Amino acid sequence: MECLTGHFAQDTGTLDLLLGVGRCFDLITRDLVAGGRRCRLYVVDGYGDDAVIERIVSVLLTRQSTADALTAQDFIDRYITFSEVNAEREVQKAVTAVFLGKTLLLAEGYDACILIDAKSYPSRGVEEPSSGKVLRGAHDGFIESVVQNAALLRRRIRTPQLTLEGHKISENSRADVVLCYLEDKVDRALLARVRAKLAAIDASSVSMSQETIAESMMDRRQWYDPFPRVRYTERPDTATASVMEGSLLVLVDNSPAAMILPTCFFDFVQEANDFYFPPLIGSYLRLLRVVVFLLTLFITPVWYLLVQDPDLPNGALSFLAVTSEYEMPLLAQLLLTEFIVDLLKLASLNTPSVFSNSFSMIGALVLGDFAVQAHWLVPEVLAYMAFVAIANFAQPSYELGYAFKLLRLVLLVGAAAIGWAGLVLGTILIVALLVTTKPIDGGHYLYPIYPFNWRALRTLLLRRPISPENT
Repeated sequence: MECLTGHFAQDTGTLDLLLGVGRCFDLITRDLVAGGRRCRLYVVDGYGDDAVIERIVSVLLTRQSTADALTAQDFIDRYITFSEVNAEREVQKAVTAVFLGKTLLLAEGYDACILIDAKSYPSRGVEEPSSGKVLRGAHDGFIESVVQNAALLRRRIRTPQLTLEGHKISENSRADVVLCYLEDKVDRALLARVRAKLAAIDASSVSMSQETIAESMMDRRQWYDPFPRVRYTERPDTATASVMEGSLLVLVDNSPAAMILPTCFFDFVQEANDFYFPPLIGSYLRLLRVVVFLLTLFITPVWYLLVQDPDLPNGALSFLAVTSEYEMPLLAQLLLTEFIVDLLKLASLNTPSVFSNSFSMIGALVLGDFAVQAHWLVPEVLAYMAFVAIANFAQPSYELGYAFKLLRLVLLVGAAAIGWAGLVLGTILIVALLVTTKPIDGGHYLYPIYPFNWRALRTLLLRRPISPENT
């Protein structure tokens, strides 16, 4: 563990080499004399707050003598006007602090440098996230700065019980992770498990921010499980409500999404809009979301099995029969449409906004009249797949939508292979996956159905009036 020596020339040479002075154009240095003592400032261009640094430098340049400051801490106490400042002896920690945005001041005669947390990261405004919009209520959202995100939570939870616990992830990445919880409501066992999982992470990079952290905390033996095991939100009001209920938030620097723990399957039926409408309407929206979940999973496999019945045109369900001529098997049509819908989603992500209208027209033609006239698809397939595609946007979790898509394909293939028995076996497989899914927090994914808790299940499905007893 290398430490500063107190020899100014030697220490500046070490820091210049490690920080890349002269090699990196954005590493700025400034030499000055403070009260007869040589000093050097190090700061990454674009990170430092110019107004704060200028004020600190102006105070130092007016000092006639700094001989009464025998240590770096004495120098801080007497001459540094900024509040977030500390002395550091270890070279590696000092270098990491500069890359995190702090300003480093090295003064002659001290075996420790001075780290000034006067950083100002480039950031966007706290506008409402594109997903999870509400008609009424707050229209702000988390951004990529963990400090600003913490301030958005502090603004809503004004109690000393709110704890924002900082962690550094791995020796290589030194990523900032914050655990947010209420001291009097958090599950202590859950908090201990999350702390242990964070301490065990040794990722070389967290370029994917919260996704890297989440996957590092998961049980890798369940790679085959498509269900999301953590819930994300970019809305501060949603995160606040979760904390007030006793949940634990994980905030990762450079990510605008907060991870909510613990996570259960039925948490995904809730949305912020439910709480900005009266209780009856909120309950209706939740129940509608549950029904849509089930429909998107079973509608195409069940319809496929029904149209295979030769007596269908003469029965009570004759309206489900396919009346158009087609040359491609129905199973191939359904699978092809599933893949085309995903292709259109991927293409839309890379389509410039100026071409979005043209792209929508081309997509409608490909999946509409042209496909029907070419006898690739029948109108019934388009109708059912259009419903499925639209219904996927009725629930807030993008990951859960893709989990349902993969499981729907499994049910469809199973139904085509062995009929109704394939649908039943596929349903049993889905239930088994739900029961065996292990969330990050180590709890039960199907709670409150397994283990059964009627009161908790009723709270999830029915929106109760907001009152002091329920907050």
